[in-house]
Amino acid sequence: MRLAVLVLGLLLSLVTGAASLAPIPPSNRAALIHERLTEANLNRDHVMVVAHRAGWKKGGSTVRAENSFAAIDHAAATGVEMVELDVRRSQDGILVIMHDETLDRTTTCRGKVAEFTLKALRSCQLVVEGSRRVTDEHVFTLEEAMLHARGRILINIDNKLEPEALVEVADLARSLGMTDGVLLKLAVWNAERLQLARDIRRAIGPEIAFMPILADDAVTEAAFVDRTQSALGAPAAELVHWYRDASQPITADGGPLLSPLARATAIRNNAHLWINTYPITDRPEGMVAGGRGDYLALETGRPEDVWGFFVDRGVTIIQTDEPEAVIAWLDAQGLRRPYDLTN
Repeated sequence: MRLAVLVLGLLLSLVTGAASLAPIPPSNRAALIHERLTEANLNRDHVMVVAHRAGWKKGGSTVRAENSFAAIDHAAATGVEMVELDVRRSQDGILVIMHDETLDRTTTCRGKVAEFTLKALRSCQLVVEGSRRVTDEHVFTLEEAMLHARGRILINIDNKLEPEALVEVADLARSLGMTDGVLLKLAVWNAERLQLARDIRRAIGPEIAFMPILADDAVTEAAFVDRTQSALGAPAAELVHWYRDASQPITADGGPLLSPLARATAIRNNAHLWINTYPITDRPEGMVAGGRGDYLALETGRPEDVWGFFVDRGVTIIQTDEPEAVIAWLDAQGLRRPYDLTN
C-alpha cells in the first residue's frame, strides 16, 4: 500500500512538473485584446498593460524566471494584455527566446546564444535572477512561446536580431494561424529609417500589427509621429522619453512626444500612445520615462505621478515590470474594462 502511494505521488509530481511546460488550451481573449489594440479610438477609456520580459518581478524583487512559460501564465491570469518576449537565433538558425546575447545571467549555461544549437540550448535551464534558483523550464523557441500564449495573451516581440527577422516572425505567426496574436515593432528616427519600416510593413502584411518605436533624442516634432503612424498604419507608437538631467529628477511635461499635439496625432491616426515605466539596469529610475518609473510610484506611494501622469497625457498602453500593481491602480481609477469571454 505504501509503495502504491509513493508511486502515485511520484506520478503526480511528474505531471505537475510537466504542466508548466505544456500548452494551455486557447480562449478567445487574445482576439478581444487585438481588437482593442487596433481600435484605439473606441477604447481610450481602457489602459492596456504589457508585462516587460513577460512579468518577472513583484515589488522590485525577481520572483520568476524572465521570458518563461511561468511568467506568461501569470501575466495571462492577472489580466495583462501583452507579454514582451526577446527573440534571438540559435547556431542552427532557430528563433529562440532570450534577452541577453549570452546565456550566463538567465540560465544554467555559459556562452553566447548564437554559438549553441537548439539541441544544446534544451539543456540550459532557466533560473530566477538574483537567487539563481533553477526552474523546471529550459530555453524554448519562439514557436513554442507563441503556441503556449495562443488565444490567451498577445506577444510583443522585442527583436534582438536584424530588422528583416521581423518578416520571419510574421511568417511564423501566419503559419500558426496567429496573425492577431503578435505585435511587431521597429525603432524609427528619420526618413531613411521610416522607409525601412515601410518596406518591412509591406513584407509582413497588413493583418499583423506593427508599430514604430520613437525616442525623443531624435524625434522632436509631433509631425514626424503623425507621418510615421500614417505611413505604417500603426495601431500604436512606443515612446521613449529619455531621462537626461539629474538636476531635474522627473519630467515636467513629458516632452514633445507626449504633448497635446502628439495626443491629437494619435487620435487622428486611431493609434495608442505607449510608454515604458520599467527600469534599466544600472541607470537612473525611469530612464526611458523621463524619470517617472515604476519604483517612484511604489516606493514613494505616488502612482498618480507616474502612471497617472502618462494617462493624463493620452497614454493608453503601459509596459511595466510591475503589472499587478499597475492593473490594481488602473482598476481603482476606473481605467480598466473587463473582457467578455462568454461568446
